[in-house]
Amino acid sequence: MGIVHPTSELTPSKADLLAAWLPTQSWWPHDAEVRPFRANFRLDDPTGEVGIETFLLPVPGGVAQVPVTYRSAPLDGGVLVGELEHSVLGHRWVYDGPSDPVYVAETTAVIRHAGTEVDLVDSDGHTLPRRPTTAAVRGSGDGSGELHVVRLVPGTVPADATGTLSATWTGQPEPAVLAWLARVD
Repeated sequence: MGIVHPTSELTPSKADLLAAWLPTQSWWPHDAEVRPFRANFRLDDPTGEVGIETFLLPVPGGVAQVPVTYRSAPLDGGVLVGELEHSVLGHRWVYDGPSDPVYVAETTAVIRHAGTEVDLVDSDGHTLPRRPTTAAVRGSGDGSGELHVVRLVPGTVPADATGTLSATWTGQPEPAVLAWLARVD
């Protein structure tokens, strides 16, 4: 489950953090404006230590997938998106998801076990209604090997992919592949 603190404040906001970081990434479309997200979803760290959230942002010709993790301490070797202050949880380090071993492990597990996005609950444990922007995510239920993340959707999935993570969202009724597993030789 993804715990949401509905009255919390973030400084800077997630949007501001992404707006500063995305244009510096080689995979971000040149001169693309960072616009409000079209959809998002969360995965669950079973230990409850790392927040895992993915944003799907509109870009020319498709959607950019931006997975991030939120940590209470720095991650050695992670690609830092930025830092923010959470009014309830305190200081947070935000990392590019594919550089975080918890993101890689959880996304791989969702693919292998036909998992889905998590339900959101408030800090008292009450389930929150599904937001119109929440993407519906599904793992294929099979696969092994190394995780590959599609940054610009639609992307090309190789024929030797062993398992996939797909999603639908408002405006995307057909499942779009967001990640896949491929054997490492």
